[in-house]
Amino acid sequence: MANPGGTAEPGGRTQHVSTAQAGGTALRGDISIGAHVDSEDPIAAAAARGADAVQFFLTDPQSFATPRPRADAEALRASGLAIFIHAPYRINVATLNNRIRIPSRKLLLQHATAAAAVGARGLVVHGGHVNRGDDLATGFDNWRKTFAYAAESGGFATPILIENTAGGDNACARRFDALARLWDVVGEYDAGFVLDTCHAHAGGEDLLGIVDRVKAITGRIDLVHLNDSRDPFGSGRDRHANIGQGEIDPELLVAVVRTADAPVIVETPGGVAGQAADIAYLRERVGR
Repeated sequence: MANPGGTAEPGGRTQHVSTAQAGGTALRGDISIGAHVDSEDPIAAAAARGADAVQFFLTDPQSFATPRPRADAEALRASGLAIFIHAPYRINVATLNNRIRIPSRKLLLQHATAAAAVGARGLVVHGGHVNRGDDLATGFDNWRKTFAYAAESGGFATPILIENTAGGDNACARRFDALARLWDVVGEYDAGFVLDTCHAHAGGEDLLGIVDRVKAITGRIDLVHLNDSRDPFGSGRDRHANIGQGEIDPELLVAVVRTADAPVIVETPGGVAGQAADIAYLRERVGR
């Protein structure tokens, strides 16, 4: 378990951070806090957790399956929940591999359409990567082509929210120098951004002042994935933990919520009880 009063820095030092030092300010009153839930019954899952936001998959996240219409689409649209859909992990529009990139573009369009049908505010997709030895600049341009391809058919039906990732030396959205290069080509298409705190920590990006650094690049944060990390800073490992049960100072996590001015989704373990506890903790700390 992480020291609740400090966060480990590279080299084994411990940095003690207060919410004020981390940049915390009052949270806007209409920010939704919720969880990633099973897709079977998101409305019931939200109620069980005390959530007013949900995120879920429309298909097997490890497949290239086409999403099917949902019987509860109307109920989801009328639920009052802030709904986000997470695209399959298999999607990688940055890669130079045609057998992955081309179906990824098509599937992203299909998921955006299906996400609109359930009233989703955004479709979350990982930033992707190129293979070792490939030019990362081509990966960024493949992102540009993805939006241009969608524009040929009227654009994406749901806003595309690109998420930072935890690992990989050839990733488009792990380190923020790469993220800046990505935004140079996708910013004109009104791409949105998802800040994942576990991914940032694992990817080697300090959470202290991270909201300001992100907004200096993207101009926006559309969603926060608020997760603690089981692994040390810069590990490159994407293993989530409940708030206060991992390696990240909880005060840094609270500061992200306070300053991001965006809906929050916890993708933490422990099922209903674990996620409900994380949501309750955040509401208590930020006055929401």
